[in-house]
Amino acid sequence: MEAKNMILEARDGWLEVTFNRPEALNAFNSETMTALEEVVAHLETNDELLGMILTGAGEKAFVAGADINELTACSPPQAMARAKRGQTVFNKVERATKPVIAAVNGFALGGGCELAMACHMRVFSQTARVGLPEVSLGVIPGYGGTQRLARIVGIGRALEIVLTGNMIDADEAYRIGLANKVVEPGALLDACRELAGAISKRGPRAVSAALQATIQGRDMSLQEGLAFEVAQFGLVAGTEDWREGTSAFLEKRKPKFLGR
Repeated sequence: MEAKNMILEARDGWLEVTFNRPEALNAFNSETMTALEEVVAHLETNDELLGMILTGAGEKAFVAGADINELTACSPPQAMARAKRGQTVFNKVERATKPVIAAVNGFALGGGCELAMACHMRVFSQTARVGLPEVSLGVIPGYGGTQRLARIVGIGRALEIVLTGNMIDADEAYRIGLANKVVEPGALLDACRELAGAISKRGPRAVSAALQATIQGRDMSLQEGLAFEVAQFGLVAGTEDWREGTSAFLEKRKPKFLGR
C-alpha cells in the first residue's frame, strides 16, 4: 500500500513506517492522521504482518507535534472535533492486536509524544527529546497526552511535564519509565528490529492475546482484568500454536508456530 507523508517498507514480517515531512519536522497534519489510520487498518488485516515500527525521516524529529497552522484558527467546536479525531486514531494504534514499536529518533513533542505513548513500546535514540509543550502555546494536550502519560510514569511526574511544558532528554525518559531503552542514534532501528525479532519467535496468536489482555486490562478493575485474561487464555487454548508450543516444549525442540 501507499500512504500520504509516509514511507512504508515490509521487513521480516514487520511493517516499518517512516513519517516523511522532514521540512516540517514530520509534524502531524490532517493528511498524515488519515494515513496513519489507514496504515493501522492495513496492519490489522494483513496476515503476513506481525507488527509495526514507527519512526521519523531525518535526524531531527520523530514527530515534532501537530501542525500549528491547522490549529491557530480553530473554534472551540472545531478544536474538540480535532482532538476527538486524534484520540480515535491513536486509540487504534494502542488497541492494535499486533505490537507497535516507536523508534524515537529525535523530537517527539505534543502529538508526536502522544503518538509514542500510544505505541506499545518505545526505543529512544540518545538524541531524542520528548515533551508536551502545549501550555506554552496556550493550548493543552488533546490526543491523549494528559491521560496516557500519567498512566505510564505516574501522576506527579506527568503533571510536571504537562504543566511546565518542558522537554526531557532520552536518559530522563528512560529513568521515569517512558522509554524502554536508549541507544546510540545509529543503532536505533537495529535495536527495534532486534526487539521485533524476539517477538517474532513467539506464537503470534499468544502475542496478540497477551497484548490485548495487558492493554485492555490496564483500564479495567483488577477483577475485570483477571476475567478478561481468563477469556484470552481460553481463546489461545483453542489454537494450533498452543498445541505446537506445548508439544515442542515436552519434546525438547523449537516450536514451529504458524499463527493458527
